[in-house]
Amino acid sequence: MSRVNCLRALCRSLLPVALLALWWPGPAAAVAAEGDGGEAAGPATALVKVDGRAILRVRGIAGFPAAERAADIERRIVEFARNEALPADGLSLQENLRGTAIVAGTVTLLTVTDADAAIEDMNRQNLAQVTRDMLVGAIVEWRAQRSPEVRWRNARWSAGATVLMVIVLWVLARASRRLRGYVETRIASRVRSVGVQSFEVVKARHLLSVVQATPRVVFWVGVAAVIYAYLDFVLRLWPLTRPVGERLFSLVADPLATLGMALLDALPNLVFLAVLVFVVRYLLKLTRLYFDAIGRGTLQFQHFDAEWALPTYKVVRIFVVAFALVVAYPYIPGSDSAAFKGVSVMLGVLFSLGSSSVIANVIAGYTMTYRRAFRRGDRIQVGDVTGDVVESRVLVTTLRTPKNELVVVPNSEILGRSIVNYSALAREQGLILHTTVGIGYETPWRQVEAMLLMAAGRTGGLKHEPPPFVLQRSLGDFCVVYEINAYTEDASRMQRLYSALHANILDVFNEYGVQIMTPAYEGDPAESKLVKPGDWYPAPAAPPAPAGTGAAG
Repeated sequence: MSRVNCLRALCRSLLPVALLALWWPGPAAAVAAEGDGGEAAGPATALVKVDGRAILRVRGIAGFPAAERAADIERRIVEFARNEALPADGLSLQENLRGTAIVAGTVTLLTVTDADAAIEDMNRQNLAQVTRDMLVGAIVEWRAQRSPEVRWRNARWSAGATVLMVIVLWVLARASRRLRGYVETRIASRVRSVGVQSFEVVKARHLLSVVQATPRVVFWVGVAAVIYAYLDFVLRLWPLTRPVGERLFSLVADPLATLGMALLDALPNLVFLAVLVFVVRYLLKLTRLYFDAIGRGTLQFQHFDAEWALPTYKVVRIFVVAFALVVAYPYIPGSDSAAFKGVSVMLGVLFSLGSSSVIANVIAGYTMTYRRAFRRGDRIQVGDVTGDVVESRVLVTTLRTPKNELVVVPNSEILGRSIVNYSALAREQGLILHTTVGIGYETPWRQVEAMLLMAAGRTGGLKHEPPPFVLQRSLGDFCVVYEINAYTEDASRMQRLYSALHANILDVFNEYGVQIMTPAYEGDPAESKLVKPGDWYPAPAAPPAPAGTGAAG
């Protein structure tokens, strides 16, 4: 190859711009693979090649497959070509029982059979003569490509191409840095959102990301083009790598062409999917507007709370999307392939095995919504956890305890437990706070009730209407157990109100000298612990008005 031809080859290889996809042929590919697409239905054949140059397509037999026969022929041709003492044009044709043989002295390089001639639809002798001529030219070229002069020349061209590639990549890197700097300083500051009046069609940050990414894309496309041109040129210089160099463009272009043809074939299905997505998207928008109107109270339905609107929309959205997926599945490109079905089954199994608890929590979340067990802001108790509902999601519910701790409770756990809601009735009827005290039998019960009611009256945050009331819970072995009950509207202040009520009870009982007992039996007292009738109404208790008396009209 002359220097001018090498320059022409280098210039020609710089033209294609594509990504590199290297592939090294294995032993089976070296014998040129079994037949073309049209040979699939007939007997297997293989192509004999010398340095990538096709010589003859041969057919095998049961005990000697075509690929093995082609490999054996190539081995004998290469052994003959290595022996430069044997002239390339010394090949001759000889007839034998199997067909027409191409021989070099006493060595048979290959035999053209009637079956081989039938492949090309030619006369056997004519095919043998053509094959002999092609073989002579291939051997001459094989020896020429491996001569010391050609090897040194190819080495020089390879080294020069490598240096040129490094220089071009260095120039591209510097140009890319300058281009990025120019974009950052001059263009990025001028990027504005694209819109109609106050509606932004494309946001400025999205445009800015595209502008900033453009220099990097240009740089990597240039790098790919330079590397492709370098490999295309260098690989074609050497006999061993020439097949790869000749197929380099097809290795990149063929997948892209296959992808393009597949895209064209799938275009009707893709149009259907696009229309389906468009319809489903706007159907969901209309559904969202409908349920938003219910949530705002614009639309009202009997026995359907406004707070159910958003979770009901989410349920409807799941069913609509699921139905759309069922409709779209047959139109997805590749959905009828075994690989697609296998992956779908595998994902389904993984989803079913790994998401059982998730599904349980989702179902529990929607169930609690329609049960109206609690709302956001309610003070509830779930198991041992008491707190205010901060957020109720599909999977979990977050509670804030009185100690300002956030507790995340799975919805499935809430669904399986009893829920105490302190706030549900407190807003309308009031929550009853209650506490007990044990007082000895010597203290009149009327006095104890009066003191407990006084303590409740002193406690701010407790309602006066309905009024507090006292219950005598039990007559114990050593004391009477009294329970004071008072109403409050603010369930979130339960702990503080209990603390204030207990403090007032202690103050009132200390003021009137009544001991709150925590008894332990030691022995019988010297005197019976009885309340004399005259002591039934000590302060602050007041005796009832006599019957028949009242204010004069």
